[in-house]
Amino acid sequence: MPYPQIALPLEISGSQYVPLAWSQVAGWSDDDHLAAYRAFRASCRPIAAQQGDPSDTKALGASLRDPCRIAKGLELSDGTRARAFFEQHFLPLRISRLGEAEGFVTGYYEPIIDGSRTQNEVYNVPVYRRPSNLFVRGTNQSSAGLPNKGQVYRKIGRRKLVPYYDRAEIEDGAIEGRGLEICWLRNQTDLLFSQIQGSARVQLDDGSTLRINYDAHNGYPYTPVGRILIERNIIPKEQMSMQKIREWMEQNPEGADELRRQNKSYVFFREVQLSDKDEAVGAQGVPLTPGRSIAVDKALHVYGTPFFIEGELPIESERSKTPFHRLMIAQDTGSAIVGPARADLYFGAGAEAGRVSGRLRHNARFVILIPKSLDPVARGRKVPVPDERPSEKIAKLFPQIDPLKEQAKDIKNGAKPAEAAPAAAASKDAATAKQPPKSAAPAPAAQALVAATPIAKPVPLPEARPKIAPPREVRRPRYYRYR
Repeated sequence: MPYPQIALPLEISGSQYVPLAWSQVAGWSDDDHLAAYRAFRASCRPIAAQQGDPSDTKALGASLRDPCRIAKGLELSDGTRARAFFEQHFLPLRISRLGEAEGFVTGYYEPIIDGSRTQNEVYNVPVYRRPSNLFVRGTNQSSAGLPNKGQVYRKIGRRKLVPYYDRAEIEDGAIEGRGLEICWLRNQTDLLFSQIQGSARVQLDDGSTLRINYDAHNGYPYTPVGRILIERNIIPKEQMSMQKIREWMEQNPEGADELRRQNKSYVFFREVQLSDKDEAVGAQGVPLTPGRSIAVDKALHVYGTPFFIEGELPIESERSKTPFHRLMIAQDTGSAIVGPARADLYFGAGAEAGRVSGRLRHNARFVILIPKSLDPVARGRKVPVPDERPSEKIAKLFPQIDPLKEQAKDIKNGAKPAEAAPAAAASKDAATAKQPPKSAAPAPAAQALVAATPIAKPVPLPEARPKIAPPREVRRPRYYRYR
């Protein structure tokens, strides 16, 4: 009889997790829960409006809808009530990659750079919007944003699709002259860092500000230029930061061109209507909150999921170990953010945010907050125990007896072993006579045990199915009438 449909415990691919009590979450009581609650409510707006089952099969699924609908109508003004909200509707699980104890965090920000709407001698590096000949399988051209992972193609003729141009080809002019330019920047380094961060504020030469956000990519995997500098022994690993990369590129313009093209990935932007006071918009479609928004692996996690991140990070200076205990909300993603305990921390816009985020490459401990409807302990109690294995039942019905052990028991109890057949005894005596005498003769009981051991008879096999030739079909001649 098949098992009934039951809710299985939570399963996040490639991860391990341990349920915790709130008192076991280090630094939980020290955080500003009201700030986290406000960021969570921002994520709840699109979540609470969702209808039907989600299109993907992530672990949390649509479970955030219930707490989000409660938060949507619950305006809080103090941290105590905000903390009580999370403790009432969520359960903490310490999560990490399978076989590892900690996760990994980096930082990102929104650069503020100079630019122009028109090309001139100072601003001659174009910022491109998404080309019309860029295609992703399963996605149409009218989508608001194309996936940031996977193969991307360009169409040649009516049907032929080939991989899209890489960074070197685009920088050499593969798509210039098509009217794709949003604006123009001072140098390729500014463009590269804007592409890495996924957004930028462009201060135009006419005094206005232009906001651009990620829209699509060319399909090639992201290659960190910082890692290449470390492998080439140009910058030591312990000194690596975005500021170090920028300084080296400014001092080595020719080497910067070669280094930049090692990263074949290229990002296309779209213009967004945001004011100077508005924060950048993440992949969830809501404004990011500095110090509370994180980018996560969207293949594993649902936008709006709260994560409590704890560790020691260089917030105040490059060598400082500032205690970091903060509840953060998943509202963005990135091609380099892969894994169940991997996050990119958003620090806001400007040079200072860039300095802080640029020096973050550190281990940290992750606690994911899941709705109580997904309690893995409660679900585990409802999982039925598997049926007893058939082999155990057979062993009980047909116990196997070892003849040697049984004979040894009989000898130990004083019973005489059965006499062997005369022919077997004669052959044994003849074989014993031919062997040279040994220093110590075996015990008589052992000789009798070996002689009395019965020889197992072969188990008869079932008769083979007889080969019966199929009856020969007699074909009757057909007669045709011709006119």
